[in-house]
Amino acid sequence: MKKIKFNNLVTKVLGSEIFYYRKIDSTQKEIWRRIVVEKIKNGTIIIADIQTQAIGTHGRTWHTSQKGSIAFSLCLFPDCKLENLKTITKDIAKLLVDIFYDFYNVKIDIKSPNDLIINNKKIGGILTETRLNGENVKDLVIGIGINTNKKDFEDDIKDIATSVYNQYKIKVDNIRIITEFCNRFEKYLEREKIV
Repeated sequence: MKKIKFNNLVTKVLGSEIFYYRKIDSTQKEIWRRIVVEKIKNGTIIIADIQTQAIGTHGRTWHTSQKGSIAFSLCLFPDCKLENLKTITKDIAKLLVDIFYDFYNVKIDIKSPNDLIINNKKIGGILTETRLNGENVKDLVIGIGINTNKKDFEDDIKDIATSVYNQYKIKVDNIRIITEFCNRFEKYLEREKIV
């Protein structure tokens, strides 16, 4: 694990600290572990090349068995009503769709609420988890996984999953995508009065 910084990050909160792991069980689990022991800053991001126990929605497995894809989680301490977050997963998906189109002219569809699709195959997903304090959201943890440069897929998903590279033969700059996501997402959070 090492602490890193992103060039071109113009945020106040998101990316306050960024930790990079070559290999970890799950970026999402690591954020929750840090939250429990109160050793994490608001806006912390954890990125990994490989996750051995990555999780998707409903406890499903998310495959991050080789380098080249986007896998990161971030935490926020919003202290807002849960109702304020009712569209956040869909809004994140829309942000990501826009970024890939703006940077690479890649067309991604959304299978509501949290799947990213190209040509009817899944390339990514968004996992949003919260912990409440009464009626307010105390902790918000968002995990994002996107198959960008992955070429080979496990037997159990090869017919239903794909990557940007396999569909468009484009090599994606993952750090550029994550940086731009943070810049745009923080503006969204400010606009929605979440941070």
